[in-house]
Amino acid sequence: MVALAAALWPRGRDTAADNRPEARVRAGVSEQQRAAADLAACPRPAAGAVGSGPLAGLTVECLADGGSVDLAAALAGKPALLNLWAYWCGPCAQELPYLQQFAQRAGNAITVLTVHSDPDEAKAISRLNGLNVRLPGVLDADARVRSAVGAPAVLPISVLLRADGSVARVEVRAFTGVDDIANTVGQELGVAA
Repeated sequence: MVALAAALWPRGRDTAADNRPEARVRAGVSEQQRAAADLAACPRPAAGAVGSGPLAGLTVECLADGGSVDLAAALAGKPALLNLWAYWCGPCAQELPYLQQFAQRAGNAITVLTVHSDPDEAKAISRLNGLNVRLPGVLDADARVRSAVGAPAVLPISVLLRADGSVARVEVRAFTGVDDIANTVGQELGVAA
């Protein structure tokens, strides 16, 4: 019995690697699922862009293609609205279509980026697809974005970033419509939409 137990006991297995968010999540997302969702590409850093502010050095995964995004560098030089949400959050599901409409209305004046704050990437992509939301989005399985900006552990949260990467405001509530978003962004970031 002891010999059998010793033979079956796992050895040399890197359990820390198996518990990484990338290892847990990526296995459940197919390229067909990404293609069906038709999400906008994540912002990419301009040549020579260096990010600053609380998100500096933070790398997350793009929901559209699974690639890595240096968040602060990708957002550098333009105001941004980061919406922290999760597939299981009811108020988030109500708010996401308003964010889509706001992004269309604002055009290139501001970057609107969804930040899925749960490790289940497949459910995030499915939820966005079901809501017909095509905004660029990233996976933040370990809530590093929330921690970096000092936001509480609730959802939804919108983080308004200035062009220099500093936080203008952490909005801890669901927006009630496109005008609500436009008024808040206009007041905090000076962006008219």
